[in-house]
Amino acid sequence: MGESWEISGVEGDESIVSNGFLKGNNINELVEIYLGEIVGDELYDAYSTEFPVLVKLLDIEKPLSLQVHPDDQTARWRHDSYGKTEFWYILDAEPDAVIHLGFNKETNPRELYEKCKDDSVTEILNVIHPKKGDFFLIEPGTLHSARGGITVAEIQQVSDITYRVYDWGREHNPSTAREMHLELAIDCIEYSKYPYNIRNIIDLSKDGDRSLLTDCNYFKVSMVEVNKQLFLVSQDYNSFIIYLCENGCVSISSANESENIIKGESILIPANFGEYKLVPETTDCRLLEITGKFQIPEDSYTSLSS
Repeated sequence: MGESWEISGVEGDESIVSNGFLKGNNINELVEIYLGEIVGDELYDAYSTEFPVLVKLLDIEKPLSLQVHPDDQTARWRHDSYGKTEFWYILDAEPDAVIHLGFNKETNPRELYEKCKDDSVTEILNVIHPKKGDFFLIEPGTLHSARGGITVAEIQQVSDITYRVYDWGREHNPSTAREMHLELAIDCIEYSKYPYNIRNIIDLSKDGDRSLLTDCNYFKVSMVEVNKQLFLVSQDYNSFIIYLCENGCVSISSANESENIIKGESILIPANFGEYKLVPETTDCRLLEITGKFQIPEDSYTSLSS
């Protein structure tokens, strides 16, 4: 699997500024210097100098390990880390691509454990055949995997905690074996039947040039169709704004500067950036728009934000 961390504040893997007078500084250093001017005051109060979301691009051919992520409480107790809620937007998918999300029936820890050990776990996994433009919110506790030629834009909490439950037989070969976490994961998993196996599909006609894809406790993601100039103000978001170009080429400009992003590229707009505009430079331009949120009980991350 190919994996590119586009915008990251994870310690040791921070994104580096590529141009301007701050070139060479990493993203958490920017937050440390400019505080809420980068991420927004509420997000700075919640996360301090740690940038609160991680944006990745995944190129999945061979089967991704069957994995699960812990919730906030478990991640805090075990790893002094945030949990991991993540969102997948399918940038491209081959006809035989498969995503597994949760179970196709009610199950239990013993059944899962036994089926992982005898290599029959696919019998109880929910199957989705994704198409380009589909999207999925993957909450903590949801087993998931993918294979068969899928390109994914992944937006997630700033966490690198993953429990591998099954690795499609690779764990039996010393040359391909990786650390597995079945015992650690067993009490983090949601064992009820996954509620649906249909695809989420964008309908831009619902709100003009913008369509809300997900709005969870940690981030909000919309699809913006840029078929004309769009005038925006960063302070309206009370957050940083990340644009990931899903298609075409878009110019993002203010009174003093301008940057173009093309398909697959990302750009970060600071919370105090002010007025700016999105201008299509080609036909059929679309941007994923990502902003941060914080809706967690106040005592959840005492040890992390102190």
